Amino acid sequence: MTLVHDAASTAAARDCVVRMKLDPAPTAMVWVQPGQKHEPIAVPTVSLAVGDALVAIELATICGSDVHTTQGHRSAPTPLVLGHEQVGRVVAVGAGAVTSTGAPLEVGERVVWSLTIGCDTCDTCIRGLPQKCETVKKYGHERLEAGWELSGGFASHAHVRRGTAIVPVSRSLPAATLAPVSCGTATAVAALDAASVVTPLDGAVVIVFGAGLIGLTACAIANDRGARVIVVDPARGRRSLAARFGAAATADPTLEAGEPGSLETALDEIGTRPLVAIEASGSVHAVASAIDSLGIGGVAVLVGSVSPSAAVPLDPEAIVRRLITLRGVHNYAPRHLEEAARFVEKRHDVYPFAELVGATVALGDLDDGIEAAAGGGAVRIGVAPGLDPVKPVTQTG
Repeated sequence: MTLVHDAASTAAARDCVVRMKLDPAPTAMVWVQPGQKHEPIAVPTVSLAVGDALVAIELATICGSDVHTTQGHRSAPTPLVLGHEQVGRVVAVGAGAVTSTGAPLEVGERVVWSLTIGCDTCDTCIRGLPQKCETVKKYGHERLEAGWELSGGFASHAHVRRGTAIVPVSRSLPAATLAPVSCGTATAVAALDAASVVTPLDGAVVIVFGAGLIGLTACAIANDRGARVIVVDPARGRRSLAARFGAAATADPTLEAGEPGSLETALDEIGTRPLVAIEASGSVHAVASAIDSLGIGGVAVLVGSVSPSAAVPLDPEAIVRRLITLRGVHNYAPRHLEEAARFVEKRHDVYPFAELVGATVALGDLDDGIEAAAGGGAVRIGVAPGLDPVKPVTQTG
């Protein structure tokens, strides 16, 4: 890899741009529209501005939102490079690149990074909500643009830009444990953080709707914090998995009240109403159940409703009389990513995070991986850039 440094006329360090000519060239998989396969492109030149970094991706995982986008259920500016859950190693840094704690970012560090890029100066960022920055950019969600082609996780490298929370992680843990941290795991931390503002988790009953990555991680964290957790999911295999992530009880929402294994039966067996409900499935029926299941002073945190859906019936009198709090969580702040990384590092031997990633495909076989992810068997499907692409590559830039 050859590096050519360009400096602005002031020659000040803050104005430096690191321009790299890479051989072999990084590869990214570009998606255009539903029904059309990804197309690989090569990006031989990368220019790192102040605070940027170039990361070689070790493993990415396919999030449900990636699947929904390729199926046409979510709008997206095309063409784009999807993917926003990944772990990798820093191979180059721009001037002043730092970690989320402000420490200098070093070449060779193994890192995860935030889904969003904030400016740190707008009113929303100053209020502590950088994930909703007024000029927010999101990895795996932006239209392909010259100079930032490596903008998603389905690539051999990622161009990580200033304003991104970059968190160093363990060099020894399996990549499958760490890759999902930058989306599902951190979002679960943010959801429980939102709930904890209203009521302590220790000693509370927490009900989690949806045993995907967010729901299972929320279950494990809540269990560690002293809560008794009920996990609700229609899939028997996911309910069995929830027990391994600390669930005290599970329920099948498709069963009628009174049937063994139903939600009502699980609530009766626990013996007290939940004070926290985490809705991580996006189902309209689950949202309604999350609110209805709460006891006095409870809080429902909605996480899964990130696509248009039918309206949810709401009884405002019941909300008022039961002192119910409704909170929405979309993405997360840097502190949640940091906490998520530390949690899986400390508790990976207790909860089977690595097992949540099923088959792993080569980067060139990304479409096969997305098809497998859509099948719903494994919680996540992995994408490994280290495996040889199988498709021809065209040059860009």
